[in-house]
Amino acid sequence: MESLEAELERARDLDADELADAIESIGFECTRCGGCCTGYAPDDPGGAPAGEGADTGDGEGDREPDREPHTATVFPDEVRAVADAAEAEFGESYDWRDVARPMPFGLSAGDDGEPAGETFEWALATDDCGDCTFYEETDGQGACTVHDARPLICQTYPFSVALDGTSQPMGEAVDAEGVVRAHECEGLGRDISREDAEELAAALKERAVRELEEAIGVRDGYDPTAAERADGDAVVFDSEGPKEADGTPIDGK
Repeated sequence: MESLEAELERARDLDADELADAIESIGFECTRCGGCCTGYAPDDPGGAPAGEGADTGDGEGDREPDREPHTATVFPDEVRAVADAAEAEFGESYDWRDVARPMPFGLSAGDDGEPAGETFEWALATDDCGDCTFYEETDGQGACTVHDARPLICQTYPFSVALDGTSQPMGEAVDAEGVVRAHECEGLGRDISREDAEELAAALKERAVRELEEAIGVRDGYDPTAAERADGDAVVFDSEGPKEADGTPIDGK
């Protein structure tokens, strides 16, 4: 397997025009169904394995049985951008935990119902039903309340780039063209304009680069003693260093 640095160079060398060609070939138009913004049953397309993340929410017990929460990866700077956008939209302050939570995969529930263990990503916050906090639906049409500041993974779904060091959305690809993979979505196969394909391709390349930069930062900043200094049970390692579950940096790195 190539090093992360080699993968990063490959990502930086991706031809955005070729990515746009692939997106055009597959075809896509968002139908605003909300499928990529909401929780799901484990066996649904894109669903997490049964039991993953089910007991690492807010401990209130309101989630539907066997319903898995929405899990969209968000980078540290994206957390702050979403918080700023939400504050501007709703006129109230948003802190880190209003926007993001520790990625649940690999964590367990502590005695107090809060997540415990180590994880290496942040996920967008969810409500008691497992839906993205920033998703709203009116007359069957979904919308993102922080659309202009939404994370790269939200901008690019249902597409991903097949590089070893980049993340794939949950679920198997249902279509592929070159290095571009398309994941379960009812909007696939629909006509897309060249302008929209190019915009999507640019975001897809940026996401591939950012994921690898983040992975390298996490690797280089990993501190196995961070958990000993944490106030809570969960530690999140991101490219900025180890953090508490509420985004507070863990001192002593």
